[in-house]
Amino acid sequence: MGVEGKDKVKALEAGAVALSGQLGKTVQRLRKAYNLSLSELSEQSGVAKSIISQIERNETNPTLATIWRLAQALDVSIEKVLLAAEDEPFVERSSRGDTPILTSDDGKCRLMIIGWIKTVEWLQWYDFHAEPGGQLESEAHQRGSIESLSVLEGELEVEVASVKETAKAGETLRYRCDRPHVIRNVSKKPAQATMVCILKAAVME
Repeated sequence: MGVEGKDKVKALEAGAVALSGQLGKTVQRLRKAYNLSLSELSEQSGVAKSIISQIERNETNPTLATIWRLAQALDVSIEKVLLAAEDEPFVERSSRGDTPILTSDDGKCRLMIIGWIKTVEWLQWYDFHAEPGGQLESEAHQRGSIESLSVLEGELEVEVASVKETAKAGETLRYRCDRPHVIRNVSKKPAQATMVCILKAAVME
């Protein structure tokens, strides 16, 4: 049986609040996954910084046009941004088109964000591809963060604080990433690896 009158209005308002709250969480997680500040997302989306901040804090109900701009800037489908169910199925499928991609400054390295967006604040994992000579330079993550790079094809070199180590297919490098670090393809063939970053790991001595 449906609801009518004031009860229907209350139900609609409750639904809007729930949707808005989930939207804010999703926008914030995606923004952090790309390591974007509020100002940077504002510049890329054309949505005012203050509005994005209000959306993330669940203080406003954005228009569909605003949601679309944010989805375009965050490189995800609008359906993903609007996903609001808290009890979503355990099995979830994402297509290639739904997978955000980061590119290195030299254009030779690609990071596909294949990790679950809900864990991005403490656990991230990526599908990493590098062309010969490709180099991915990263700033320091928060203190205690650890990165694990498992090479699937080719050969990759990791440099952290002037220390360099190389790994080939079937080998894994683990290193502190709470300081500037660089991943390079030192071979003459394309390289591929799975990268996992634990942002709140115990500090290594």
